[in-house]
Amino acid sequence: MSAISLGQSVILGVVEGVTEFLPVSSTGHLKITEGLMDIPVNDPAVVGFTAVIQVGAIAAVLVYFFKDIVRIVTAWGRGLRDKEERHHHDYKFAWWVIWATIPIVVVGLAAKPLIEGPLASLWVVAGSLIAGSAVMWVADQMGRHKRGEDDTSFKDAMLVGCSQILALLFPGFSRSGATMSTALLLDLDRVAATRLSFFLGIPALTGAGLYELKDAVGSGAGAAPIVVGTAVSFVVAYASIAWLLKFVARHSFNAFVVYRIVIGLALFGLLGTGVLSA
Repeated sequence: MSAISLGQSVILGVVEGVTEFLPVSSTGHLKITEGLMDIPVNDPAVVGFTAVIQVGAIAAVLVYFFKDIVRIVTAWGRGLRDKEERHHHDYKFAWWVIWATIPIVVVGLAAKPLIEGPLASLWVVAGSLIAGSAVMWVADQMGRHKRGEDDTSFKDAMLVGCSQILALLFPGFSRSGATMSTALLLDLDRVAATRLSFFLGIPALTGAGLYELKDAVGSGAGAAPIVVGTAVSFVVAYASIAWLLKFVARHSFNAFVVYRIVIGLALFGLLGTGVLSA
């Protein structure tokens, strides 16, 4: 029997799609949802399932930013063949994404037992949700929002890429929240920070999903729930991306800060009263 039913896979797919790119922690919300549905969050099949359905959300990014990705990859290919093309920002940006992904890959492989063990606790998720809120609020207030996407540099990409490690080690901190906050502290505007977060998430999250695929299927997650969950996360994530880019163009991140604090405090309450098990 599958560790996750079709109905549960639909719910988890919706949660993944809504929260993957919003700065509210998809991992945290998935763990909370799994806990409320009595799904063991540390079951290898469940861990693999949640990593694989992220590929649906990543596919949504690939479709939504297809023209941008083609432009960047094309510039990278031209630069590999022609030195004259290597001054182009898109060529440099492609390399920056590659280099900025290496730190999270190294830490992810080295700290895998810790990440899937003690750090997977819902207590960690609750604390990280609130701590990440403080970081996001400070970043949004201190950032001068004066630099656009064309102003990004190798230093920006590396610092933002390395900030993904915070979310890897502390589920609840939010990969999107960490990357966007770091970009804001580097004075990027909100739209540029959001788009940079999207692009840096593509290789990291795709790699994680593919790496966990064998464990998800081999440990009893079931092929049908994986397919359904991934498809649902794709559709919902696409709509979420479109909404987020419009939202950050006109609003601050304060709404997300307040939401994260409320969810973090609620989770502490559920854990403290025994409604949820850590």
